[in-house]
Amino acid sequence: MKASTFFIGLAAGAVTSAITVLYSTPKPGSELRSSVKSASLEMKDKLKDVKVKVADLKDSVTNLTKEAKELVPETVEEMKDSVADWQRSTEHNKKRLEKEISAIQTALDDLEKSLSNR
Repeated sequence: MKASTFFIGLAAGAVTSAITVLYSTPKPGSELRSSVKSASLEMKDKLKDVKVKVADLKDSVTNLTKEAKELVPETVEEMKDSVADWQRSTEHNKKRLEKEISAIQTALDDLEKSLSNR
């Protein structure tokens, strides 16, 4: 949601609530004007707070995006390095297992030949 849409909705809600209060209040005019004025001041303060919070949120998102652009490539490179290190460290075991599997396959072939000769 865009901030401008939010503020337009907030303003429309404030105007609608002010009109509703004007038509539904049993107070005399001077009290009503005083209430409307204080409500208006409160609404302005709340609107300022919302603007500050939206600006803070925008800054946070900007900072998060900047950090992500810096950290994600670094993390990807670290992961690639880790995978390469793991592959190098397991290469010896991989070759040993391949030799054992080949030996087992040869033994099975020999066993099949000896069984078929009987």
